[in-house]
Amino acid sequence: MLTDKELKVKSLVYRASTLQLIVRAGAGHTGGDLSLIDILNVLYNRVLRVAPDRMADPDRDRYVQSKGHCVEALYTVLADRGFFPAEELETLGRYGSHFIGHPTRAVPGIEHNTGALGHGLAVAVGMALAARMDGRPYRVFTVLGDGELDEGSNWEASLAAAHYRLDNLVVIIDRNGLQITGPTEQVNGLEPLGEKFRAFGYAVRQVDGNDVVALSSALESVPFEAGKPSLLMAHTVKGKGVSFMENQAGWHHRVPTAEELQQALGELAAARRALEEAQ
Repeated sequence: MLTDKELKVKSLVYRASTLQLIVRAGAGHTGGDLSLIDILNVLYNRVLRVAPDRMADPDRDRYVQSKGHCVEALYTVLADRGFFPAEELETLGRYGSHFIGHPTRAVPGIEHNTGALGHGLAVAVGMALAARMDGRPYRVFTVLGDGELDEGSNWEASLAAAHYRLDNLVVIIDRNGLQITGPTEQVNGLEPLGEKFRAFGYAVRQVDGNDVVALSSALESVPFEAGKPSLLMAHTVKGKGVSFMENQAGWHHRVPTAEELQQALGELAAARRALEEAQ
């Protein structure tokens, strides 16, 4: 298992790789990818009981990325974990490639196609319920964007999750506060979001979603309460790690220029050097 320091370095490496992937492909959801990186890092390097050689294991954990438009971050992590050769990602967005702008089961490691927002949670609830009915020990993790919560299907799925007491279900909200048209609270206010999920029957915890140590502590302690689905509100920064991208709605779906990429990579490299040199 990676040490805390190694895990922090890994996030910086993932950010750089994801940005390079987006620029090569000429498309991607840059801001949301960067806010999501730390969550995926902790899930795949610390928490999920899944590996390339376990995808046929009926007792493997499942991960469903409901905010499917941020698939570049997921591809980066899956490649690093050995689900497919990293060089295959060079075909992202090209004709005939399995690597497209949303998750597809044609890619090794992807459990379910997503992309239409508001559907991933319902799928995850069904998987968790199947585990319960089959007497299987696996857990189901899903990540939703906060803007995605405008979709009413999330709340219908939440009713079912609580009704069936699915404490093998872990829902993570990437709460970066921005969606494509601006701040979530201006587009369609969500607060008090934690209290709403509690009212729908979840055991709720809050965490700094860009702190891999805090994320590890929270996710390694699920279920938060027996008999209830777990909801982790991960407060993140859209565009995390790159100064001119952070908290900017304009980076929701924008590709860096060559100059911007070099500036971003320089900032990430400097952060990595500082981290590696620290005691």
